[in-house]
Amino acid sequence: MAEATLTQPGVRAPRISSPLLTTLNRVLKYTLTRLVALLLTVVVGVYLTVLIANMGGYVDKIRSSQIREQVGAQYGMDPQFRLLTKEEREALINEIVAAEEKRLGLDRPFFVRSLSYLTTAMSLNLGRAEHLTSDSGSSEVRRIILERLPPTLLLFTTANMLLFFGSIFFALSLSRRYGSIIDRLVIALAPTSAAPGWFYGIFLILIFAALLGVLPFGGMVAAPPPAQPLAYALSLLQHMILPVMALVLGSVFLNIYQWRTFFLIYSSEDYVDMAKAKGLPARTIERRYILRPTLPTIITSFALLLISLWTGAIILETVFNWPGLGRLLYRAIGLYDTPVIVGSTVIYAYLLAITVFLLDFIYALVDPRVKVGGGGQKP
Repeated sequence: MAEATLTQPGVRAPRISSPLLTTLNRVLKYTLTRLVALLLTVVVGVYLTVLIANMGGYVDKIRSSQIREQVGAQYGMDPQFRLLTKEEREALINEIVAAEEKRLGLDRPFFVRSLSYLTTAMSLNLGRAEHLTSDSGSSEVRRIILERLPPTLLLFTTANMLLFFGSIFFALSLSRRYGSIIDRLVIALAPTSAAPGWFYGIFLILIFAALLGVLPFGGMVAAPPPAQPLAYALSLLQHMILPVMALVLGSVFLNIYQWRTFFLIYSSEDYVDMAKAKGLPARTIERRYILRPTLPTIITSFALLLISLWTGAIILETVFNWPGLGRLLYRAIGLYDTPVIVGSTVIYAYLLAITVFLLDFIYALVDPRVKVGGGGQKP
């Protein structure tokens, strides 16, 4: 077998076989190509967000109009300003507006400013918000996002973990009871997932909060917040019940139906019938011959689920007055706060790119047939 030798003066280096060296080179080449491709994808996605958030430069015109209006209103109440002639008043206002536009960078062309936005965003220098502030009074986008992140993670992690694992286990159970009454009921209820979670949330609020009055809604905890940690935790749990129920009801039946159909496809394979003919226990068959081949798909769904936790839900958080990232993004869009919009998108884009990059290597670990770098499958 041909071998490659790596030597240094006075040091005897190990000998690396040629096939192993070829594999390492292929993996390294694939890794670099994948990183460059994902980086370009992130750059394009972030730049499109910059263009959309600024409406192609139209937001700059809105800001300039707001500045002129504020300056005119401020100096219009000054008696000394009224003594000036019309030409002098207009010249003074134009001078002040020009200085303010220069301070904000609005005097530069939008194309140049968009590239500046892109550069600072890609370096995770999120800057300062233009209108929004954190509860502590900071205008740094990083602090604003970090302040809204824990409520979103708490709510959506709880709901989506229950939804994900509950759907998989229930679907696996249904795949053993194909054609049963429960199976037919799930199929009949699957179209109900066409309605989003906030739609069910409105009805849950009307029933349990307005009519029955057994559950609170609005915010994370009662106002004022309880001083005792146990009372605070109980209040938090009570306020989470309705939004969690809304998120679960909005997707549970469709998820169960999809996973149930997915497991049924693998349950009909020849090797599963062979395992049944050998008399293997049902649990062993599910673990070895159904769950293991579907593990890459399950891991992909779970990884993308983790990324989606960082985005929140704009309408649902608004309906329940939940102080998370979704509601923050809704306010930022309404106020044309571009740094907050771009900052949220940048974080999501980086997380998504890292997840997609790592999934290729995770596939190779959980499925021996997969080779990193396009090496094909083992026969």
